[in-house]
Amino acid sequence: MKKSLMLFIAFLALTACSKHQKKKNIAITGIDSTLRPGNDFFKYVNGKWYDSVSIPASQAGVGAYMFMNFPQRLRLQGILDSISQSKNPAGSIAQKVGDFYASGMDTAAIDKRGYEPIKPLLAKIEAISDLPSLLHFVVNEEKAGNSSIIAFGVSPDQKNSGMNIAEIYQTGIGLPDRDYYFKSDSSTAAIQAAYKKYLAALFKQTGSNAEEAKKNADLVYDIDKQIAAAHKTKVELRDVQANYNKIAVTDLVKRHSNIDWTTFLKKLGAKTDSINVSQPAYYDNLNKLLKNIPINNWKIYLKANSLERYADDLSKPFVDAAFEYAKVLSGQAVQKSRGEIMANAVDTYLGEALGELYVKKYFSEDAKKRMLVLVNNLQKAYAKRIDNLDWMSPVTKQKAKEKLFAITKKIGYPDKWRDYSNVQIGRNTYFENMVSAATAAYQFQLAKLGKPVDKSEWYTTTPTVTAYNNPTANEIVFPAGILQAPYFDNNADDALNYGGIGMVIGHEITHTFDDQGAQYDKNGNLKNWWTKEDYAQFKSRIQQVIDLYSTYTVLGDLHINGAMTVGENTADIAGIAVAYDAFKMTEQGKGNTKIDGFTPDQRFFISIAKIWRVKMKDEFLRLWINNNPHSPPNWRVNGPLMNTTPFYNAFNVKPGDKMFLAEKDRITIW
Repeated sequence: MKKSLMLFIAFLALTACSKHQKKKNIAITGIDSTLRPGNDFFKYVNGKWYDSVSIPASQAGVGAYMFMNFPQRLRLQGILDSISQSKNPAGSIAQKVGDFYASGMDTAAIDKRGYEPIKPLLAKIEAISDLPSLLHFVVNEEKAGNSSIIAFGVSPDQKNSGMNIAEIYQTGIGLPDRDYYFKSDSSTAAIQAAYKKYLAALFKQTGSNAEEAKKNADLVYDIDKQIAAAHKTKVELRDVQANYNKIAVTDLVKRHSNIDWTTFLKKLGAKTDSINVSQPAYYDNLNKLLKNIPINNWKIYLKANSLERYADDLSKPFVDAAFEYAKVLSGQAVQKSRGEIMANAVDTYLGEALGELYVKKYFSEDAKKRMLVLVNNLQKAYAKRIDNLDWMSPVTKQKAKEKLFAITKKIGYPDKWRDYSNVQIGRNTYFENMVSAATAAYQFQLAKLGKPVDKSEWYTTTPTVTAYNNPTANEIVFPAGILQAPYFDNNADDALNYGGIGMVIGHEITHTFDDQGAQYDKNGNLKNWWTKEDYAQFKSRIQQVIDLYSTYTVLGDLHINGAMTVGENTADIAGIAVAYDAFKMTEQGKGNTKIDGFTPDQRFFISIAKIWRVKMKDEFLRLWINNNPHSPPNWRVNGPLMNTTPFYNAFNVKPGDKMFLAEKDRITIW
């Protein structure tokens, strides 16, 4: 499960507005005209759909956003079913992708092996006798994609963003976040119990009796909790300055007498004289725990860690145990189909190879061209908004626009695809295939150490329904996966596209100027470009966002964490504002011709509500609130629209409506 829990991330030249041919009248369905839009716009647009749709038993939710990755995986499964049944040249992309998929689909062979694939790993843990041998095991597994107590990576230097440096960061826990170990409410207690039950089940599957398995599970949980005590909270992790601690290796050696950093880095193959220690308190605490916790207890912990890492890749009893824990977290009723699981696995381990096949079938160059027009128009609108800000001085406005126009735009898919020639894939060895791909991924990262950053690299796969802003590269990225309805339709009218993908574009641009992004300069370096007075004004507006969203509730009285979600909420508020301004530059936006009874402005705002049309299980919503930096979908609609005056005008929102905020209380940052 740790593998799954670890995956939970986070853009321009001027152009004239363009007319597009073949636009079609896309009807807007599901509007509940009995409701006042100003009371709950999310429900007004999505209520009929929400009340009638059923969440598939194998999913935790349904609808747009991340849940579009479910039908995406079915698309990918179609590609994989076809290619895996073809005879492909040895070493080709098709052979690797097809055979990886086929090996994972052969559940009979996987079940027959039981936990045999990791018996050598468990034997290595059993052979550990002291700290040096413990750390030797940890470093070797790190190279195979199995992080335990030390998490190593290579990333751009936050203060010299053109160069890659070594980095270590907090890790080592099995629950989704450190706070799960210290809460006592009934929902969290149920998750804690499910996690302990899961650990015990893993030990029983590898030979422990019930009593011993429970004892081991409790021991692992206790070590987890000691590790979690030194973890930063999700709010604390938003402090990008505090996460930059570049320390000489010689100083780390002196600081951590129980961690032989010199030997550790040598065995990793990492040649460096300094490391960015993202969360120093974690490693200070680990240094103490390595001495205070007996070696035999560490061995039990490492067995649990390895079993968790590979449970989904072993036989059915392990997969079932992992799912019993996962369904308590997410509310998902039944396991996903094997085809969906394997489509996701191929996307995880051979993502760019699969993406290359996906693009050929599902993404058009016309869509890429249309997207570029949209992005450029939003950039132009953003520049005007900066010029019109009444709280920012001219000197800072100039710096902001320089950064805005320095943004790199990536649309659809990478210019060059990753080379997987060093990944060895056999048709009958799923576990070994997965380890080979993970090992190759580590070597891919390690090869970047001490070298200039490759600005062409992507950090998501092409078919994924997402978009992101990368502050150290000052770039915005829109993979092909999100460039489909309801976000984008190359034949739709501008109102729907600017309200859909336009809002997403505006959102990602705004991450360049949110509470974190605003601390990076146009080159992606952590470097102040603000006047002291302007930054104080900016921070006061950021605090307004925190305060407002902290009042919003879900599941009764569970509040949104305004401080944890402030970056995304800021991006939502400004993203809608700039998308609307860009829409008003189009022919449709300048007019007032109704389609299906709705004005252009109304269609624009309805499109915003439709792209967050999501229904999820209560358990998953609770998991979301505790861990996701985004607000829940209904508040991604109602929250920013409460601060958008053109929305009030479009739907006649008045005092007394639940979404009404006095104009003086509406937040404008960008």
